[in-house]
Amino acid sequence: MERVNIIGAGLAGLSAAITLAQRGIACNLISKLPSERAQSVLAEGGINASLNTMGQNDTTELHYHDTMKGGGYLSDPEAVATLTQRAPEILSWLETIGVPFNVKDGQPVLRPFGGQSKKRTAYAKSSTGKMILNALIDEARKYENQGWIYRWMHHEFVCIHRKGDACIGVRILDTYTQKMWDFYGPVILAYGGLNGFFPLQTTGTTSNDGNAAATLFMQGVQFGNLEMIQYHPTTIGICGKRCLVSEAARAEGGRLFVWKGQEPWYFMEEKYPEFGNLMPRDVVSREMELVVKDPGCANQVYLNMTGLSDEIWEKRLPDLREEILYYLQIDPKSEPVPVEPGIHYFMGGIDTDNHHETNLRHLYACGECTCRYHGANRLGGNSMLGAILGGRIAAENIDSKAMSDKKEEEVAGQLPSYSMSLALQLGTILRSGLGILRNDADMQKSLYQIERLEQKALTPTDKARCLFAKAMVNSALSRKESRGAHYRTDYPQPDDTMQKMIVVTYDGTIHMTWRPLRQRRNA
Repeated sequence: MERVNIIGAGLAGLSAAITLAQRGIACNLISKLPSERAQSVLAEGGINASLNTMGQNDTTELHYHDTMKGGGYLSDPEAVATLTQRAPEILSWLETIGVPFNVKDGQPVLRPFGGQSKKRTAYAKSSTGKMILNALIDEARKYENQGWIYRWMHHEFVCIHRKGDACIGVRILDTYTQKMWDFYGPVILAYGGLNGFFPLQTTGTTSNDGNAAATLFMQGVQFGNLEMIQYHPTTIGICGKRCLVSEAARAEGGRLFVWKGQEPWYFMEEKYPEFGNLMPRDVVSREMELVVKDPGCANQVYLNMTGLSDEIWEKRLPDLREEILYYLQIDPKSEPVPVEPGIHYFMGGIDTDNHHETNLRHLYACGECTCRYHGANRLGGNSMLGAILGGRIAAENIDSKAMSDKKEEEVAGQLPSYSMSLALQLGTILRSGLGILRNDADMQKSLYQIERLEQKALTPTDKARCLFAKAMVNSALSRKESRGAHYRTDYPQPDDTMQKMIVVTYDGTIHMTWRPLRQRRNA
């Protein structure tokens, strides 16, 4: 049977697979790990939709404007309009397939989230991603039993196959047997974020190693906004990564402070009296970075959740308390928790059109691996929404004429490999140049160090990773302004002439172009 090939089995991949099955199109669902271990399961706080169940006169138009403002007006206006208009439809569907959102009087309870003017974040305690993912897994199993979805677990992406400006298939590796296979037909990429470029520094799953992005870039796939990296303000260190302290904690009343002399200074509430601790993540992370560098302040920021009620801990944040107790041996009910910013999300990624198709025909991308919806900074609660909608749109636009009747086949070739030592060095270099506060000197130093490291790269994957890292740094160097997550101390103000997307491609050399944002048609 002819099938579409989906790389990744998290929210975006599952959404695409289910939508294809509903259209009567079979697919291969390819992933290194089971869906239960996808990045999506780590999402905690909630998913956005202007349901207006809290009596605040919320609308999809207000959701649109908050998302555009939060993204530094660098998001694609047409994409954001579609995202916000279809959000209630997505939430309704999730309820019908069994997501156990917190409800009152039969309606989802919505909590406030950073950068949003209304309460519009639906949640399932503090395990929303896990609950949504489980519901999608159960829904997908119905179609697996009917033969529409074929699971290929413990298989990872190697490369795509190109014919001119079209993608005609994908090569995958069985990580158990080390055998490689070529699958033919359209491809949907849903492999997640770039966590592997920043080892030990991200809240995301360590299985998202970044190799797919680097390889695709080498193969001519177009990327955009690679300079836009979100630092979540509240994380704690655990073995091998950062652990997220959900924004839900601040939505429910958690307060950030730093010791200033003998007194706690609740700096966000003083500096931003309207939204306080619920300013967008880029603003909060930047303010935290600045206060710990203030000679009058201590060098540690704390999150004070001691004022939260027993009901909030028991019904809304039970998992969060358990995590903090387990990893820090601190009970957040009774004492403040030391927190610091950690890399949490990559707004930059594969550049796609309104159909989620890339610059190569029959190659689609959705979820965190794309740069469709979030511009210069993602609002909390919009990531799961964008992943589910993106998977659905990609699947809705698959061209049935591109289906291949060619059978999958085992092939010989060089097994992909990369040096973990080089990856750790590259991560340190990137973090020093692409931190919360950036400047020309630090980024130029990072670029020089990457080029030195490039000379030590032993494998094609190592070389591809260095090349992709250079594209990230060059994008940041080119944007001589501050916008969203990209804050330059040498260019601290936004520049209207740079309210454009930086598009990066490779054809033997790195090419960077500025592209004006598409206009919104349905204003």
